[in-house]
Amino acid sequence: MAAVIRDYITQYDEKQQEDLVAVYQAIKAVLPDEEERINWGMPTFGKNVIHFAGAKKHVGIYPGPDAVEHFAPILDEKKYKHSKGAIQMPYGKVDLALVTAIAGYCRDHR
Repeated sequence: MAAVIRDYITQYDEKQQEDLVAVYQAIKAVLPDEEERINWGMPTFGKNVIHFAGAKKHVGIYPGPDAVEHFAPILDEKKYKHSKGAIQMPYGKVDLALVTAIAGYCRDHR
């Protein structure tokens, strides 16, 4: 894990850090060779392939509008809030298989 991402995650409480690290690991498994950095104030893989961020009550996943549209039926079924380019997964209810699928979609549809 890049030091800047580790530093970003450590600013959250222990329970939130668990979900943030799990999301990081799920994305990293799909995008192992992508550069890791902080962009727009959040952990970013590659040249804006996918981002994630901690919030007060959820992990935000930012895969872009095409990915959100593609996964909207699943997001609705799971009752995850989402908008044009963002997905909110409440802490303790993060679906890592879905995060992995979303990261794979982003990798394949750049």
